[in-house]
Amino acid sequence: MNSLVKEYLHTVIRRVRYYKDLGDKTFAQLRDADFHYQPNDESNSIAVIIQHMAGNMLSRWTNFLTEDGEKEWRQRDDEFSIHSYSKQQLLEIWEKGWHCFLDALESLKEDDLLKTIHIRKEELSAIDAINRQLAHYPYHVGQIVYIGRMIKDREWKNLSIPKGHSQLYNQSDAIKDPAKKY
Repeated sequence: MNSLVKEYLHTVIRRVRYYKDLGDKTFAQLRDADFHYQPNDESNSIAVIIQHMAGNMLSRWTNFLTEDGEKEWRQRDDEFSIHSYSKQQLLEIWEKGWHCFLDALESLKEDDLLKTIHIRKEELSAIDAINRQLAHYPYHVGQIVYIGRMIKDREWKNLSIPKGHSQLYNQSDAIKDPAKKY
C-alpha cells in the first residue's frame, strides 16, 4: 500500500478511536437516567445522540463501497425518538455502530479510496465520505461530552487538560496528541 494512503488510513482510524474513547469515558461517569437527560425540549439527550450515531454508522458503513450509504432499512426519524433504553442497551447500540464503522475503515485498500460511493444518491469519493464522517461523529461526541459535563458538574472527571494546567501539561513528557496512543 502506498505510504501516503497507509498514513491517511492510519491517522483516520487513530482519530476515530480517540473520539470513540471520549464518548466511552463520558459514559463511564454517567448513571442510566443521565443518558436521558435533555437540557431543554429542543435538545437531544445522550441516548438520542447514540441512537442517531449508530443508525448513521450502520447505514453509511454497511457495504460502504457497494451500496448507497442511506439504506432503505434505516429509520432515521426513529433515531430521534425517545426510547426507554437502559445504559447497557445504549452502550450495545453504540458499540454496534462503531464496530461497523471501524471494520469498514480497517478493510479499505489503496484503490478503494478513489472509488465513487453514494449517499442519498449523491456521488462522493470514498475519501470525501470518510472525511465527512470524521467531521460528523466528533461533532456529536462533543455534544455527548458537553451534556455529560453539565450533568456531572463538579464531579466531572476531565478528559483532557484540566483548566489551569496547560503550562504543566506542556512541560511534561506526556504525549501531547492524545490520539497518538491508539
